[in-house]
Amino acid sequence: MPRPVIFDLFHTLIDGADSERDRVVGEMALMVGVEPAALVDAYHATWRDRMLRWDVAETVLVLAGRLGGTPTEEQVARAAAHRRELATRLLGRVAPETLAVLDALRADGHPLGLISNATAETAEAWPAGPLARRFDAAVFSCEVGVAKPDPAIYRAAAERLGVDASDCVFVGDGADGELAGARAAGLTVIRTTEHRDSDPDWTGPALASLGELPALLGRA
Repeated sequence: MPRPVIFDLFHTLIDGADSERDRVVGEMALMVGVEPAALVDAYHATWRDRMLRWDVAETVLVLAGRLGGTPTEEQVARAAAHRRELATRLLGRVAPETLAVLDALRADGHPLGLISNATAETAEAWPAGPLARRFDAAVFSCEVGVAKPDPAIYRAAAERLGVDASDCVFVGDGADGELAGARAAGLTVIRTTEHRDSDPDWTGPALASLGELPALLGRA
């Protein structure tokens, strides 16, 4: 049986769009009456809470309050909707070449999984995007309450695929220590640098383009 392949999402399958995220958060700040740069900083500082605990509206309400804002329910809802629109937009920006690679892997019989350290709006937008129908399982930190590099999140993805973690290949750019986490969980690790090289000191197989993956798996 072809080996299951588990992918990271941002900076692996799609660009993370960091500058666009900051711009959107700055626009949200104006909607809730706080200083844009301060809200951007607060978003960065609370990444772990956002990817494990808070939903979209709760994030807006908590962080605006910490910055001295007193937004109305309508303002919070408007800002949260703006953030959800961003998630939908980002998940829709999948290169045709990336979709072709995923389709080729599925045609060759590889089960496909996804693990993402992601906030709630990404998990909400995922089912409607072009990637979702190409994956057999998707695990988001905001839904399971655990994040990479904790080996438990890799085991959760493998379990949903119906296999052992040691049977799987993990492909990611290396952010959040995800490559070391995958190795600790027993997965075979492949680093991709197509969108961003987040772990340049990592040794082992690496891809400059996701298009190289089917051939690499074939050789393995």
